[in-house]
Amino acid sequence: MPIETHPAPGAPLLQVRDMAVDFETIDGTVHAVEGVDLDIAAGETVAIVGESGSGKSTTAMAIIGLLAGNGRVSKGSILLDGEDLVGASEATMRTVRGAKIGLVPQDPMSNLNPTSKIGTQVAETLLAHGLATKKDVDAKVVETLAAAGLPNAADRAKQYPHEFSGGMRQRALIAIGLACNPRLLIADEPTSALDVTVQKTILDQLGRMTTELGTSVLLITHDLGLAAERAERVVVMHRGKIVEQGPARQILEHPQHPYTQSLVKAAPSVAVARLRPEAFETTDAPHQVSDTAASGTSASTDNIVEVEDLSKLYNVRGQKEPFAAVKDVSFAIPRGKTVAIVGESGSGKTTTARMMLKVVEPTTGVIRFDGVDVASLKGRELREFRQKVQPIFQDPYSSLNPMFTIERIIAEPLEFYKRGSAKERAARVRKLLDDVALPESTLRRYPSELSGGQRQRVAIARALALSPELIVCDEPVSALDVLVQDQILTLLRDLQNEYGLSYLFISHDLAVVRLISDYVCVMKDGQLVEAASSEEIFTNPRDPYTRNLLASIPGNELDIAV
Repeated sequence: MPIETHPAPGAPLLQVRDMAVDFETIDGTVHAVEGVDLDIAAGETVAIVGESGSGKSTTAMAIIGLLAGNGRVSKGSILLDGEDLVGASEATMRTVRGAKIGLVPQDPMSNLNPTSKIGTQVAETLLAHGLATKKDVDAKVVETLAAAGLPNAADRAKQYPHEFSGGMRQRALIAIGLACNPRLLIADEPTSALDVTVQKTILDQLGRMTTELGTSVLLITHDLGLAAERAERVVVMHRGKIVEQGPARQILEHPQHPYTQSLVKAAPSVAVARLRPEAFETTDAPHQVSDTAASGTSASTDNIVEVEDLSKLYNVRGQKEPFAAVKDVSFAIPRGKTVAIVGESGSGKTTTARMMLKVVEPTTGVIRFDGVDVASLKGRELREFRQKVQPIFQDPYSSLNPMFTIERIIAEPLEFYKRGSAKERAARVRKLLDDVALPESTLRRYPSELSGGQRQRVAIARALALSPELIVCDEPVSALDVLVQDQILTLLRDLQNEYGLSYLFISHDLAVVRLISDYVCVMKDGQLVEAASSEEIFTNPRDPYTRNLLASIPGNELDIAV
């Protein structure tokens, strides 16, 4: 076991001074991080926030010595327990990683070996640092997984990553990161891909474990509300530099730098915390699906979509009874409005959206679009329906053909449905690009040359190409930073006002839903547990499940002054 050293009395556990990180590329040297000064005291949690490309993950990887092969710390020092890690040999860094600095990376699926059992991967860490012998390693693995909150740890240790849910995989990574009781834990976006309830559970568990162990935490996140709720201090990074740092509440309530101010303004979780009433924390009303437009019982007769008793059953091998992905769901979408369906993974919201798009056929129930049963559509009528209902997907990169230019991507639906002449189609593409606030020069570029936000704007332009009446948005901003999220949500609202669009908005992020929706349907285990106006859902939720979702919004526990 490595010999532990300790900093001088009163000195921080981690001291980063004037650190710069460079990457050598074919286009020359890229200065990714410059002049970073950062302190973390023993037992303290510090959060670094900023959008993609701000340098926050690069800073974290420099501290733990895991920069890409073309990257290096070109200047400054990184003192851990008084020992400078800059220039340390790989052999030295191997003794530091795990034993002194633990890591919980962002994507659990790509950071766990898919061919190796979970227990084996935990055992590797314990054995490598001399914390277990081959004789007692199995018992230590079970103890480590149980400490991370995994139920039935002995059985779970024998399973592979693909047999775990996203939350369980993240717990396994936490177990590995804390297996050696490190002095410092780097948690790099540890819950960004998880539902709000799972996210809260994971962060609560991480907080309990690090408090018990006295571990310091460096939390990397793009969510300012989450950072302020979970950290004592917040460090704001922008374009490779620290632009502001200080106590979390001070940063949140009195941001000084214009970039920090823009982050606070754009963060959905912060916006919801400001709007939050106290009602949902104490309301104990019985479950009820409200009589609103969303539930299908609106007084308005101008509904573009009406869904009645919709169900989707799947036969599962080895089970006698079919699995009900969606069960007896009814709601309506008023013309020109946004109805959101929210719920955790597996709640049935995406299956409902796919049935709306007629990609998946319902087992029972009816979907009426403009008063016509969608199931009855064939031939020309079905082609017209496909043009009137368009999707926007979660990952803009995987939904755009990487071999096509942006011009061809947007023009493709116009060409497929033979809309106008070549000249008219070209003009339409340019108008669409203008509608989504992209420069004309974008037309000659490819998806790989665009940022995530730009790609999502292209996806929106493509969805608008055929002048649809309804757009089904399936997690359209979940993969984006808060600033880009804010831009895309504003764009969707502006386009709705300009063209009278109706939206079905699928999301697990209630903070985003609060900002975009007129009506909300809450789904759990394939069923609709509550439906009402957005205002009612967020101010007077009736179902315990809905209240639990709202209570799990990052930053929800903050008492933010208006």
